Amino acid sequence: MKKEFEKRILSSLIIIPIALFFIIKGSVFFTFFICMFFLATSYEWIKMNKKNLLKFLGIIYLLLASYSAHSLREMFDEYLFLFIIVICIFTDLGGYIFGKIFKGPKLTKISPNKTYSGVVGSFVLSVIASSIYSQYIFSLDDVEAFFFLIDIEKLNSSIFILIVLFISAVSQIGDLIISYFKRLAKIKDTGKLLPGHGGFLDRADGIIFAIPVSYILFNYLS
Repeated sequence: MKKEFEKRILSSLIIIPIALFFIIKGSVFFTFFICMFFLATSYEWIKMNKKNLLKFLGIIYLLLASYSAHSLREMFDEYLFLFIIVICIFTDLGGYIFGKIFKGPKLTKISPNKTYSGVVGSFVLSVIASSIYSQYIFSLDDVEAFFFLIDIEKLNSSIFILIVLFISAVSQIGDLIISYFKRLAKIKDTGKLLPGHGGFLDRADGIIFAIPVSYILFNYLS
């Protein structure tokens, strides 16, 4: 566990700053980033699946997810986009840490490493991290308001937590869906480019489901 966790931390120290640069810069930089992400995840998906129909449907969905990510970043701002990424990252981290420490009953045969304690950890860490993040954003002078297209007066603490829990749940479901297809393909990871994480789909399995759902959600709330 220690070595695997150390690999995750080290690779994250490289991946996160690069991703932050493209997300914050926006414009053609973010478009380039999304295109590269789409190509990398599509390659892993095609390599993982043997049936042409699954390959086709998967690519269409990844294209939709990539478009949603680009639209979400451009229609709102980088702070809201990063808010969703924070939820997904700490959902994954919470599940990993709590699952390894507390263990307990398995959640499903689809992903043998998933536990109920991990689910609880995912929710707990996602709420804590997103709350800290949103408090930090509110303190920035150059940001008019977090969720600036949403009626802030209606965004009380209960609704905020419900939004975070909902996005976290979608992220966890996305993780299970990709795990299901990995199980069908009889592979552990979708790739080997990210030490400690596996492939791009391994790292972004929850994100590619949380982003389109969040795009719909925040468009509805705006």
